[in-house]
Amino acid sequence: MSWDLPPLGALRVFEAAARLGSFTRAAEELGMTQSAASYQIKVLEERAGTPLFVRKTRRIELTEAGERLAPEASAALSMLADAWLSTKGGASGVLSVTTLETFASNWLSVRLGAFQLMHPKLALKVETSERLVDFSREGTDIGIRTGRGEWAGLVSHYLFKADYTPMISPRLAEKVGGIRKPEDLYKVPLCCADDPWWEIWFEAAGATFEPERAIRGPVLGAQTYDAMAALTDQGAAILTRNLYEALVTSGQLVQPFKTMGSDGDGYWLVYAEGRRNVPKIKIFRDWIIGQTADARKG
Repeated sequence: MSWDLPPLGALRVFEAAARLGSFTRAAEELGMTQSAASYQIKVLEERAGTPLFVRKTRRIELTEAGERLAPEASAALSMLADAWLSTKGGASGVLSVTTLETFASNWLSVRLGAFQLMHPKLALKVETSERLVDFSREGTDIGIRTGRGEWAGLVSHYLFKADYTPMISPRLAEKVGGIRKPEDLYKVPLCCADDPWWEIWFEAAGATFEPERAIRGPVLGAQTYDAMAALTDQGAAILTRNLYEALVTSGQLVQPFKTMGSDGDGYWLVYAEGRRNVPKIKIFRDWIIGQTADARKG
């Protein structure tokens, strides 16, 4: 079969320039001069018969043709790199993972050491962010997300429930005579009292949440910080049980009630459909599915 392909060297420069938004930065990434990178783009545009970039003062923008080519070029080069790595055998290099700060700090970080000992040639680069990355255009291998497991173009593996329940330090609970029924929570400050999780949890517990009765505790904007507030006796926090099990087991926090609140979300491992057989993705996928097996039984 005769393939009508562009020069692969020029395609690499185009992909880097489109991703980085700069010929200069693309040249730096690929270890060439800016003039050499610009020449490669010119060659590609001549072969395509149309401009791929609009050159502006101190910046470049993709044309409509460039916008169509950029994600496909990234995907093609990524698949070629994966195939080459598989051909050489084993998994090495960098595995980039994007996830929420709460998951990274309370679940992933405490287990990464063991993973690295098992796979010393594979380095993990973890980015914490609330946004959903575009796997077709960004250099991200794996994502760990909350939701229902339905994301177009991605393979999803269920890890565990994102259910939540109140937690409090044993010292603060003892100070107010114990937390035995939902109404006892009004004796202590509630971290992020306006969080809709409180109302959902009270309803699940067979009670009605009465905001006017709540003592308003710190509003910190993330579970990680709410948990720290609870640990330091500043109030009760409503936390995802599967992320804070270690603190409950160690006695640093107590979970007064078995009742769990839920909005139907869970934690999921995701990656692009075309990369399911990439060695480094397979290794991490199998490891994290094994690590979360007990949590899925709960």
